[in-house]
Amino acid sequence: MAIIKAFKGIRPKNNLAQKIASKPYDVLNEKEANEEAKDNPYSFYHVVKPEIDLLHLSSYYVPEVYEKGASNFKAMIDQQWMMQDETDSMYIYQQEMNGRKQNGLVACAAIDDYFNDVIKKHELTRPDKEEDRKNHVRYGKMNAEPVFFSYKKNNEVDVIVDKIIQQNKPEFDFTAEDGIAHRLWVINDSTVIARLILLFDEIGNTYVADGHHRTAAAALVGKEMRDANPNHSGNEHYNYFLAVHFPDDQLQIMDYNRVVKDLNHLSEEEFLSKLSENFDIIPQEKEIYKPEQLHTFGMYLNQKWYKLEAKKHTYDDSDPIGVLDVTILSNCVLSSLLNIKDLRTDKRIDFVGGLRGLKELEKRVNSGEMKVAFALYPVSMKQLIDIADSGQIMPPKTTWFEPKLRSGLIVHSLK
Repeated sequence: MAIIKAFKGIRPKNNLAQKIASKPYDVLNEKEANEEAKDNPYSFYHVVKPEIDLLHLSSYYVPEVYEKGASNFKAMIDQQWMMQDETDSMYIYQQEMNGRKQNGLVACAAIDDYFNDVIKKHELTRPDKEEDRKNHVRYGKMNAEPVFFSYKKNNEVDVIVDKIIQQNKPEFDFTAEDGIAHRLWVINDSTVIARLILLFDEIGNTYVADGHHRTAAAALVGKEMRDANPNHSGNEHYNYFLAVHFPDDQLQIMDYNRVVKDLNHLSEEEFLSKLSENFDIIPQEKEIYKPEQLHTFGMYLNQKWYKLEAKKHTYDDSDPIGVLDVTILSNCVLSSLLNIKDLRTDKRIDFVGGLRGLKELEKRVNSGEMKVAFALYPVSMKQLIDIADSGQIMPPKTTWFEPKLRSGLIVHSLK
């Protein structure tokens, strides 16, 4: 059922891969990207965050920005920093972080699979972010950044991938400044590609792990191009978009924590008293409390850590959404006590990815910027898949995947 397709990838010359590779567009702002790209004309930030070359603009959502990204990419091709493979290929993208490896199959996914729900989603998208990514695709006529997909582990796919890794030298192998290693192998054996296509057809569904906005943008712009083409045949490149497919057992979801600016006019004593209706509150002697299992939380308030144990009436283990700790926290604390109803729009709450560590929660509260912080136990891939399969949507800011895919290592042209 799941369609994957080989394509002629556009990728860096091997000796330039590390210089070109950038973090995804959405993990840092334009000033941070500008700092990282400083003195590096090769950086792919010039394509996916071209506003770093246009910092004088009052808005970064105007045609000039998208045109700049497209022209910067063309310049990379013209200068032969990046070149297109001559044959349709798939690729293996391996990442290694703290000794843990994950092997992704880079192949195009079908836009029809997005619309017919073969590609399962677990998050809603924001129209403004979606439109921004759509404009990048429209102007550049390419998928500049891959989306991060998962699938239920398949032993034969694992065997094929492992054999290629063991028997071949990677096209590039570098360790980025954050200590994460990135390696790429090319699969251009048509027999192997045909077998992988058949295996994914048997696997059935794929799952958006990270990159819902990029997925939506790629599928919707592909449909726009299809609808605008009276000679559409179904073989055009816009019918597909760039994805890296990882087996579910190799992925790690990190905690995604919350910090809140105030206690909604409650004193600390009042807040703790109301909190005790739904949680057993256990003051901690140690410096930091990191949740060790589902339905436990860490809370940092007034320079002190607490362990919160959710009482049984606060969750429903038979409900894919009701079992989630983010649901418990939203229902029993954020909404009912702190009057934070919409996590997407309320300015009183912010979110801290687990890679930053719980010290970051302390820092945000101790500075006076925030009043209270909550540390959550991470969701599992099984929970994510169960929710996606049930057709339900996770609450916002539930999953944080590490390592992130680097941009600029593979590009899919729609031309």
